Amino acid sequence: MQNAKRKTQNRNFKLKTFEFCLVVLPFYFCLLSFIGCATVPRAGSLPTYRLHGTTYVPVIALCESLNINYQYDMFTRTMNLSKGSHQVNFMVGQDMVLVDGAVENLKYPVEIYQGTVMVPYKFREQVLSRLAKEAAAVSVKAQPVLRLKKIVIDAGHGGTDPGAISRTGLREKHINLDIARRLAELLKSKGIEVIMTRSSDVAVSLQRRVNIANKSGADLFISIHANSSRVKSLSGFEAYYIWPYTNDNQSAQLAAEDAVLDLGSSSFMQPVSLDLKKTLWDMIYTANRAEAQRLCRSICQAVDRNLNTKAQRVRGSSFYVLKGTAIPAILLEVGFLSNREEERLLRNSDYRQQVAEAIAKGINNYAQETRIMEASRQ
Repeated sequence: MQNAKRKTQNRNFKLKTFEFCLVVLPFYFCLLSFIGCATVPRAGSLPTYRLHGTTYVPVIALCESLNINYQYDMFTRTMNLSKGSHQVNFMVGQDMVLVDGAVENLKYPVEIYQGTVMVPYKFREQVLSRLAKEAAAVSVKAQPVLRLKKIVIDAGHGGTDPGAISRTGLREKHINLDIARRLAELLKSKGIEVIMTRSSDVAVSLQRRVNIANKSGADLFISIHANSSRVKSLSGFEAYYIWPYTNDNQSAQLAAEDAVLDLGSSSFMQPVSLDLKKTLWDMIYTANRAEAQRLCRSICQAVDRNLNTKAQRVRGSSFYVLKGTAIPAILLEVGFLSNREEERLLRNSDYRQQVAEAIAKGINNYAQETRIMEASRQ
């Protein structure tokens, strides 16, 4: 009798234990997935962690396994990785990385977990694989690959925003779009992928244009505009790069205040401060300004050789689409609608084609110069 009762109690206990596991274990695993948990590494592999539903690894352990040098600034939460002539810079809590001065967007942000800087597992393949390659392994006879693969073309104004209007009613938005379309076709014919911020007469906000550029993965951002002035005698072609006020620090401060980078939106850390955003923008501007200046000069030289314009000027400016863009960005003023002669020229479709061809030649010359510079580093 007692044995039968004991067996019944054991069966009830096992049943309750099984039911408890069915209820609690799924919740437990979900909790681990949410807050991050260490997985059991295979022999000789790096420790891995689950954060945001994906695999992370400690960046220091990753660097040591690849013989990559690293420095971490605890105050700014920025990290520098280097090997040979290669440099990688990034900030904890955000998904933008600078690789040899070029912006690389990660699918998941860099994080800190248990006091250690963590990067997504694919960081190794996406970013560090470039640093791991020794320069000696690259043949000096190899033809360098053309760097320009994708370009964002921004036709200024549009829709309810006509831009400048000449005294005879010529609207800047139509001139910008026509030249942008012609330029896009010329670049596509050279195998370059083109992204248009607008391809029709629609209004696109300045922030939307910046967001398109920053999410595009493009090499360059080129904004097309036409100029206007109360001084009717002013004329010429102008090319602008980012240079607000007097120095990089002010430039970065302005962008950090006004431009949206979505820093930390996908992070479980506290929101990134204005000073940290400024640090990132300062890194981006330093890396991109020289490229934008070279591109401006190259285009103006091509315009000088191929168009009958009286002046070509390269200038710095704080245009919104320049100060918020995280890739080398320029803004072109193709002529003055307030100038009678240039208005007449811009009305002519053949002349607008010549303008587009001159810009395309300038971009091509910039690309060729880039190829030479890259070859000289090998």
